[in-house]
Amino acid sequence: MQKSDNRLFKFPKFQDLIIFEDDNLIVINKPPFVASLDNRSGDEVNILRLAKKYHPDAQVCHRLDKDTSGLLLLAKNPETYRLVSIEFERRRVDKIYHAIISGTHTFANLSVDLPILNQGNKNVSIDRANGKPAETIFNSIRYFRHFTLVECKPITGRMHQIRIHLATQRAAIVGDEMYKGKPVYLSQIKKRGFTMTKGEEEQPIMKRFALHAHQIRFSIEGKEYHFEAPYPKDFATLLKLLEKFDS
Repeated sequence: MQKSDNRLFKFPKFQDLIIFEDDNLIVINKPPFVASLDNRSGDEVNILRLAKKYHPDAQVCHRLDKDTSGLLLLAKNPETYRLVSIEFERRRVDKIYHAIISGTHTFANLSVDLPILNQGNKNVSIDRANGKPAETIFNSIRYFRHFTLVECKPITGRMHQIRIHLATQRAAIVGDEMYKGKPVYLSQIKKRGFTMTKGEEEQPIMKRFALHAHQIRFSIEGKEYHFEAPYPKDFATLLKLLEKFDS
């Protein structure tokens, strides 16, 4: 199983993650390498723990994988948590993720409708007989010579849904070793003028899989909300290098 390399990762202040706040909601741009909720041992820093120090009644309304960056909703009171949960359950929350995948893939409203079985211990599989319904719509946004930037719109919210659905299209997210996605190295894309210090081991441009929760749209009691989260530094850097050396 893939592990995040967060030895050099410095946890940010929770206040610095907030992109919107009112009396009921907090919306953050979650950094990578931070879990949304407590793990089983309860011994690592996570968004819920950071949020409760900021606002004692805060609850995480949904979750992102530890390595996934982007928009995360937190309720400041039980009633808001209930209302947001209903929107998710009724599939009325529009979420858009961006992913960088290996290969050139032309997706134009491609619907991948394949049931997912949660096998426990963060393992899932495509299982037409026993899996729960899962659908994701994919659109290619930007093409490079060896990679594609893709918009992913999950209709359902199964664990690892975007990741495994892309893998079924032979379009694994770069760096997603669990689904056979390979990391991107500068030496791969910069053919000329690439040098390294002798004895130094080259590190991938991104030390995680390239998936970012980019937009979210929903309404609570007639009030519309729409948020967009900028790419974190590692995702933006990979795109910039692809533009420079793989266009």
